Amino acid sequence: MSHSEVSLCLIVRYLIDVCFSLQLCGCGLLGVGIWLSVSQGSFATFSPSFPALSAANMVIAIGSIVMVTGFLGCLGAIKENKCLLLSFFIVLLIILLAELILLILFFVYSDKVSENAKQDLKDGLSLYNSDNNVGLRNAWNIIQAEWKCCGVIGYTDWHEALKEKVVPDRCCQEHYQECGRNSTNMFWTRGCYEKVEEWLEDNKHLLGTIGMCILVVQLLGMAFSMTLFHQIHRSGKKYDA
Repeated sequence: MSHSEVSLCLIVRYLIDVCFSLQLCGCGLLGVGIWLSVSQGSFATFSPSFPALSAANMVIAIGSIVMVTGFLGCLGAIKENKCLLLSFFIVLLIILLAELILLILFFVYSDKVSENAKQDLKDGLSLYNSDNNVGLRNAWNIIQAEWKCCGVIGYTDWHEALKEKVVPDRCCQEHYQECGRNSTNMFWTRGCYEKVEEWLEDNKHLLGTIGMCILVVQLLGMAFSMTLFHQIHRSGKKYDA
């Protein structure tokens, strides 16, 4: 076996390993998304502007894209097919560019994004008691109970949204049925938006590490796929599609 053939085999192996990792991540995300969808029913977004943007739908969509992308790369590496390898490279490049653009826009317009998000969440509070928004109600109940918070900025957000001085029972520091209607009760004073911001700040190093790992996997996939593409092109061999 010549040196070029050895190099080709190594690149194929490395690319398959990267793509297999992508597929495992995609399968994991898909499984979590399906579990969320089944176990939480209509667990919905907090935002009324994007009703389809639920936690389950987002995780399922991301998991599906990652899994299909990984499969595309694996198939291209195994068959040593230039068309599939190029498609894999382009898909990864598009994903990478989209991530960078979204990240830049987020930092440039962070204040505006934050204000719009707060207002959209406040608008969604008014749908809490409506019959066709069970998912939104479940989402608020869970986050207020788990994070010990109430409303978006504070518990008075519920007074404005529900047009009366009541809050959901999960806002009560001592929870019992209809406790939210008792004005003498102690409610969680901190808003959920502030708690989420605090959590992100506390876990920024972990999130940054995860982001860097994702970036490294993407760059390795792009590098190996393009290297294999050029190796096949230079060899002048014909491979089955």
